[in-house]
Amino acid sequence: MPLVQSLFTANGIFKNRHFATIYSAKIRRVNGVVQERERVELPDGDFIDIDWSFSLSRKPTKVALLFHGLEGNAQRSYMLGMAKLLNQNGYDVAAVNFRGCSGEQNRLYRSYHSGDTDDIRYVVNKVNTTNKYQKLFLYGVSLGGNAVLKYLGEKKDIPKSVAAAATIGVPTDLKASLEQLAKRENWVYRTSFLFDLRRKYRKKMPNFPEWLSWERYREIRSLKTFDDFYTAPAHGFKDALDYYAQASSFQYLPEIEIPTLLLNAQNDSFLHGDCYPYAFAKASKYLFLETPEHGGHVGFYQPREFYFSEQRSLEFFEKILA
Repeated sequence: MPLVQSLFTANGIFKNRHFATIYSAKIRRVNGVVQERERVELPDGDFIDIDWSFSLSRKPTKVALLFHGLEGNAQRSYMLGMAKLLNQNGYDVAAVNFRGCSGEQNRLYRSYHSGDTDDIRYVVNKVNTTNKYQKLFLYGVSLGGNAVLKYLGEKKDIPKSVAAAATIGVPTDLKASLEQLAKRENWVYRTSFLFDLRRKYRKKMPNFPEWLSWERYREIRSLKTFDDFYTAPAHGFKDALDYYAQASSFQYLPEIEIPTLLLNAQNDSFLHGDCYPYAFAKASKYLFLETPEHGGHVGFYQPREFYFSEQRSLEFFEKILA
């Protein structure tokens, strides 16, 4: 019954879901992480950029692969904070930028989405075979967490060296998350996402005029419309609802057989309903669900260098190694 009683407590204004979320995303700074970029060529002719940072250990035997959220990248504070803590504790870190998220537009019409496990599978296998680490760990935030959970639940070609995973602020039910973001109080988040997504759509238009148009661009006024007009057709789904149904990790959670932490705050503005899979966690030996009262969306601030979510993930990994 891996329902975890959380030890996280937020103080003062950080109990407010919006302040915790916005402070963590826009104000927090993490310094001291030195990254080296590796470009990985993908089988379909596209590429992914990985930003590596390394442990001070001379011969590290463990590596963590980090996956960011919607329109994030390897330089976001939640990625750098986790990378820094892991590096200090003997882990090499491969911070993965999804297609088109590393500062350079990807080559193909398609890009990335919440349920894209093929790219995760390719990168995990490449790191496993090329670098010969003894243990691999996965860390996913928000969209990246959903993709990691789906990857684990698919149980397809997972290397034996994958020891554990930690996922933070995960919309395991994409439709429920979309409905939550559509609420009036969450206008700032959906407006920010939509601004970035429309900009990417516009940049792709000159290269793919047969599929992308100014007419469609002007009609994109919601996240669901973007998914109807771009995400779904670009990645083989019928429409947005089909995408949400197929890409949501919720249905894959009972199949996970690798120790996995799912840390979702109860006051996360992005999450609702099946994003809190209590029944699945109660029935599972591998899915450890932790739902502290506060934390907002990936905003588990505490008055020290590292966030609770980062320390908790490291603790989870180390316990698996013990």
